Amino acid sequence: MTRIKTGYDRRRILQGMAGGVAAAGGMTLFGPAVHAAKTIKIGYVSPKSGPLAAFAEADDFVLGEFRKAVKDGLKLGSQVYQVEIITKDSQSNPNRAAEVTKELITRDNVGLVLVGATPETNNPVSTQCELEQIPCISSVAPWQTNFIARQANPGDPKSWKPFDYTFHYFWGLEDVIGVFTGMWNQVATNKSVGALFPNDGDGNAWGDKVVGFPPVLAKQGFTLTDPGRFQNLTDDFSAQISAFRGANAEIVTGVVIPPDFTTFWNQSQQKGYKPKVVSVAKALLFPTTVQALGKSGHNISTEVWWTPSHPYKSSLTGISAADLAKGYEQASGKQWTQPIGFVHSLFEVAVDSLKRAQDPSDGAALAKAIGATKLDTVVGPIAFGSDKVPPFAAKNIAKTPLVGGQWRLEGDKYKIVVTENGQAPQIPVGGKMQLLS
Repeated sequence: MTRIKTGYDRRRILQGMAGGVAAAGGMTLFGPAVHAAKTIKIGYVSPKSGPLAAFAEADDFVLGEFRKAVKDGLKLGSQVYQVEIITKDSQSNPNRAAEVTKELITRDNVGLVLVGATPETNNPVSTQCELEQIPCISSVAPWQTNFIARQANPGDPKSWKPFDYTFHYFWGLEDVIGVFTGMWNQVATNKSVGALFPNDGDGNAWGDKVVGFPPVLAKQGFTLTDPGRFQNLTDDFSAQISAFRGANAEIVTGVVIPPDFTTFWNQSQQKGYKPKVVSVAKALLFPTTVQALGKSGHNISTEVWWTPSHPYKSSLTGISAADLAKGYEQASGKQWTQPIGFVHSLFEVAVDSLKRAQDPSDGAALAKAIGATKLDTVVGPIAFGSDKVPPFAAKNIAKTPLVGGQWRLEGDKYKIVVTENGQAPQIPVGGKMQLLS
């Protein structure tokens, strides 16, 4: 890669970027701040406002807990380093995400950037970091949308190249397709599927005729009706509903932002379109979205990447998934949400990488340490270079487990019930798949 001249001394910026922590239950990991001589600056970008804001709902809690954990500094050898987290709001806008990342690097002098909230946030942040040669760890988007979509020519696999400074962990399209079809095969339908694929990073990947849903569903005997891409925040889904009714689609799938699914579902109810199964990603991750649907949200299904019942604990603090979720609910008065675990895990990977970096003050050394990560976290094992990822992406991508579940109304609250764990049997199921009532 050609080095980008930015007019500032990168080594001066990265000076002091060192740290480490040994995870052990009940062990004191940090030393007194009085000995701290340098500061580790970590940038964190998320959509605190705009249509993707649900992904950042738990940020304040998770960041607050991390700051408490490192309030006395982060110890490496005989030295203690202060840790400063600098946050930026992408406003759910890709251009803004790139702008604030540039600010973090050139003005705030961070030496590491963390991000985890859909391709519209992750990709511009990762791209900016790669250009500026600043290590970046991202999550919360199918890996194809991060690795393939950021290539110079996404349509030409022969031209794809690994990245030097940017690393991403999450599940892939192959996993969510497996989870969704696993749920659908538990119930009786005509296998006719209507697709809601918007004109964004997720929608274009899910609808791709090579790596997306179409070829896999065809092989499994499903018929897919895809009316084409639509813009996010659309207010009229008449065309999609008409196409689904015309195809007698008893299953609806897709990957849409929360307000768009609410609009689609309300209009479907008004027009009398009532599929037997709805499995939609992104929008249905959040209890607030389902709660807004009233009783019509009962048994709607979604992918499940993290729950309090996941059998994992933090490498940083030792807290279990159950206790992390409980802490959020007690602090916020709200139901837990899936991004809690993944935002927490970003800081786990960051601290572990700093600990292992041969020279944490050097960006290339830190990037090398990130790429060598093999860590058990609150969202499960994270290991780059694994054979679970295609060889062309293994350097930069690690996969985390995925299951599927349904939202069920219990009293006046919706709760997620895991109904499909074929790809991750270590995560317990709570019931069998049911048709929409």
